[in-house]
Amino acid sequence: MSVSELKRRRTFAVISHPDAGKTTLTEKLLLFSGAIQIAGTVKGRKSNRYATSDWMEIEKQRGISVASSVMQFEYGDCVINLLDTPGHEDFSEDTYRVLTAVDAAVMVIDGANGVEAQTLKLLEVCRSRKTPIVTFINKLDREVREPLDLLDEIEQHLGVSAVPFTWPIGMGKEFQGVYDIQNDQVRVFRAGQDTLGGAVETIQALGDEEGERRFGHAWVRAKEEIDLITGATPTFDRDEFLAGQQSPVLFGSAINNFGVKEILDALVDLAPPPSARLTVQRPVQPDEPKFTGVVFKVQANMDLAHRDRVAFIRVCSGRFERGMALKVTRNNKTFRANNVVTFLSQRRETVSEAYAGDIIGIPNHGTLSLGDTLTEGEQLQFVGLPFFAPEIFQTVEVVDPMRSKQLGEALKQLGEEGAIQVFKPVVGGLTILGAVGQLQFEVVSHRLSTEYKVDVRMAPARYRMSRWVTCDDAAELRRFCDSYSPRIAYDAADAPTYLASHISEIEVAQKAWPKIVFNELREHSGAPFRKAM
Repeated sequence: MSVSELKRRRTFAVISHPDAGKTTLTEKLLLFSGAIQIAGTVKGRKSNRYATSDWMEIEKQRGISVASSVMQFEYGDCVINLLDTPGHEDFSEDTYRVLTAVDAAVMVIDGANGVEAQTLKLLEVCRSRKTPIVTFINKLDREVREPLDLLDEIEQHLGVSAVPFTWPIGMGKEFQGVYDIQNDQVRVFRAGQDTLGGAVETIQALGDEEGERRFGHAWVRAKEEIDLITGATPTFDRDEFLAGQQSPVLFGSAINNFGVKEILDALVDLAPPPSARLTVQRPVQPDEPKFTGVVFKVQANMDLAHRDRVAFIRVCSGRFERGMALKVTRNNKTFRANNVVTFLSQRRETVSEAYAGDIIGIPNHGTLSLGDTLTEGEQLQFVGLPFFAPEIFQTVEVVDPMRSKQLGEALKQLGEEGAIQVFKPVVGGLTILGAVGQLQFEVVSHRLSTEYKVDVRMAPARYRMSRWVTCDDAAELRRFCDSYSPRIAYDAADAPTYLASHISEIEVAQKAWPKIVFNELREHSGAPFRKAM
C-alpha cells in the first residue's frame, strides 16, 4: 500500500466525563477542519439544531450522547478519523470498544470539576493499551479550579506526566487568553472570534512590562506559574507521549472556539499514524499489502427509512477497494464489499478506497458481528474487543403478544450491536437483559418502541451478576451446564453464561467445578465460545 497514505492517517477518540464539553469540542473540531459550516448546539427538546455527532432521537431529546459516532474529514495534509464516544458511564462498554479502534485520544476535562470518575475508568483502558493522550482543560471562560491544582490532579490520578503546552492568563470573566509555552507567544481570547478563517490576535515574545500593562495581574500570576511548572515538569518527549507516559496539556474554551485549532495541530504533529495490531495468530503491520480489518461496532437503524445495520470496521492493514472479496474468518464466508461508506456522523458518502487507520461502514443484514475479522483470505482473529459482565438485570416481555416475533428480532439486533446484553435462559422463561447502568434499559426501551414499533414491559430480574463459563474439556462444560440449567443462559454470541444473585453462589460453583473458568470479561463474539450441546 502507499506509505504516504498511511502516514497521513490520524485516528483518535474524544473521551470525557459527562458534561465536560466533549460533544461541543467534537463539533468545533469539525468546524475548524471545514467539514461543517455551523456547529449544532444541544439546546433541549424544542431546539431544531443538535450536535452533528448525536443522531439518535433520544440523544436529541435528552441532549446527551448515548452512542459513539464516527466522522472522517481532512485537515491540512492529514485524513482525520474522529470517533465521538458516549460520556455517560452507563454506556462505557461502547466507549471501551471504540478505544480499541484508535491510535490516540483527546481527553476533555471540565476545568471546574477536574478529573472525574468516568475519566479515570476511560484512562485505565487507554493506559492498558498505551494509547497516547492529548489533554484539553475546558471551560476557562468560567470560574475554574487553579491550573496548578488541575495539573497535579492529572498526574496523581492518571499516572502520566502532564506537560503544559499552553497556560491560561486569568479565568472566568477575567480569562484573557493563553500563553503558548512551546512557541513563546500569547493567543488573545475574544469570545467566539477564534473561528475558521477568523483573525486571531497573536502576540510574539511579549515582555513582562508590556504583558502586565496589557493583561494586568493575570499576566504576572501566569508568568509566575509558568516559571514554576517549567522547572518542575519534564521537557516534552514525543517517545514518552507515544508510550502513553506523557500527555500534552492545552487550555481553552470549546464553546467559544478557543484552543480548538491547537488540538488539531497537536494531533497532526504528535499523534502516531496507524501501528501494528495483534491477532491470535500474529501481529499485523499496517503497511502489509493485504487488506485486514476488524468490526469494533455495529449500529442498527442509523437510517430508519432503510432499516439498515452498519458494521464499523477499523482498517488494520492494506488497501480497501470497493467491490473486493472479503472473508469473514469467524465462519469462512466470503462476500463482495460493494456498498461501503464513510461518515460525517449521519451523513454518508460511498467510499471507493480506504487505508490502514480509516474507519469504514459496511451496511449488512446480520452478516457481520462485533469482533469479526475481515481478510482477503488469511485466517486471522484480532484480539482485544471487550464485553463486560453486566451489573444490572431486567426481564423483558412484549406488551402485545402478536409482536413477539418482532421483539425477538429486535433484541437479536440490539444484542449483536452491543447496545445491551441479551440472555436467553436454557429452561425457558422471559428473556433477560443485562446492562452496566440503568440508562441503557431506558434507551433500549425507547429504541424498541420508536425503531421497531414494539412496546415492552421490563422488570427487575432476580439475578445480580453473571459470569461467562468456559472449559478446555467440552464434555465437562456440557455436564456443568446440565447441572445448573436453571441458571444457564446464552448471550448474543451463544456463549454460555452462569447467572447468580450473590457472589457466594459463584464461589460455591467454582469450588465444586474446579475445571470451569468463570469469566468477568468476554473478548469477541464467536471464536472462544461454543454452545454446550
